[in-house]
Amino acid sequence: MKTTERPVPPWAYWLAHAIPFMTLPSGLWRLGLVAGSSMGVTNDAGHPIYLEGTGETIYVIFLSLFSEAVALIAFGLVKPWGEVAPRWIPFIGGRRVNPYAAIVPAVLGALCLIAIWTYGFRDLFTNHFIPFSSPAWKTLMIACYAPLQLWGPALLVLTWAYYRRRVSVPVALVSAR
Repeated sequence: MKTTERPVPPWAYWLAHAIPFMTLPSGLWRLGLVAGSSMGVTNDAGHPIYLEGTGETIYVIFLSLFSEAVALIAFGLVKPWGEVAPRWIPFIGGRRVNPYAAIVPAVLGALCLIAIWTYGFRDLFTNHFIPFSSPAWKTLMIACYAPLQLWGPALLVLTWAYYRRRVSVPVALVSAR
């Protein structure tokens, strides 16, 4: 098994593995919509709302799979392929990954996630939030989507650990100079 150039702190390794589980509950909730449930969502008249047509179904499935795939990319911040591109990738395979090629997109992505989910939850405690048929359905939806609030900050912390490992000079080297 290949290892990284410098050891990954155990907490960073754990956090990278936790990130996909932050997106999983919301994806499963959306798949409930695909399965034909309204998941308690209602229109203003109190009638259940269902996905309409193949287009909406495909979109919801794609969104769930895409979210999970993007979350899995966090592994690149703790795995060897985040330091040396896998050989099967055309043009860059086998080459060393410039740390900033991972750091910049990760930071921008984390900041976007924070903005998206802050905006998405802006009306949570007002009457402008999505109408539900019961408080239990609303609680289920919030419980499934709440972990997404952690995704951006977790990615920022994980990126900081990657930066410290790949870019910053170790204290031992500084004191030896």
